[in-house]
Amino acid sequence: MTETHTALTPARTASLARLKRVEGQVRGVARMIEEDRYCIDVLTQLSAVKSALAAVEGEILKDHARHCVSHAIESGDAADQKAKLNELIALLAKHYRL
Repeated sequence: MTETHTALTPARTASLARLKRVEGQVRGVARMIEEDRYCIDVLTQLSAVKSALAAVEGEILKDHARHCVSHAIESGDAADQKAKLNELIALLAKHYRL
């Protein structure tokens, strides 16, 4: 189930800013490869990119729990609550290969 929102939450705005920085990091890594930079330096930068993406992923997951999941709980709608829980379980199972 996917939902779209019309206004960005502060957490999403911050995540978007982080992703723009990651985009710059990725362009920098591409430049390093074009310039035939030392492999360890490229790998170090790739590790930084992965860490930055993981931080964004964590923030979006927290935002989802704070807003979407709590809204489903507060609504009292059992079907929506079950759907949100199943989405989280599926996501975590895929992420952790459960």
